[in-house]
Amino acid sequence: MEHWELVARESVRDLVARYNANGDAGRFDDVLALFHADAVMELPDRTYRGASEIRSMFERASQRTGSGGGASARFIRHFTATHQIDLQGPGQASGRAYYLVLTDRGVDHWGRYVDRYRAEDGRWYFVQRKVTVDGAVPGGWGDSA
Repeated sequence: MEHWELVARESVRDLVARYNANGDAGRFDDVLALFHADAVMELPDRTYRGASEIRSMFERASQRTGSGGGASARFIRHFTATHQIDLQGPGQASGRAYYLVLTDRGVDHWGRYVDRYRAEDGRWYFVQRKVTVDGAVPGGWGDSA
């Protein structure tokens, strides 16, 4: 394995970890900084294109987790596992990972991320993220999505 491959893999792993940590904390400016300007976020119900639309998706999700309503949660924690990264070159990669979401009530929902990443000026970005929900606890936050 070449040095650039190690750097690329670790950079992509860090990108995904920052997505989880910043999103769960409601730091949407920090999350949006992880996306390329023309990024696409695909959810089961809608595709979001560009920073403005992707921000609206995070804000809508945040409103659903706030106080009031049966699906509210005091905290959200995303965990990713089995992250497989395929490098197409020094500046392009794709990846797949399973995710699990916990709230203060326990396991909420789970599924898969399928991603495309790109590096520009030494920094990695999401170019595309497709979110698949494989299951959700009835009445939970993910069930109401």
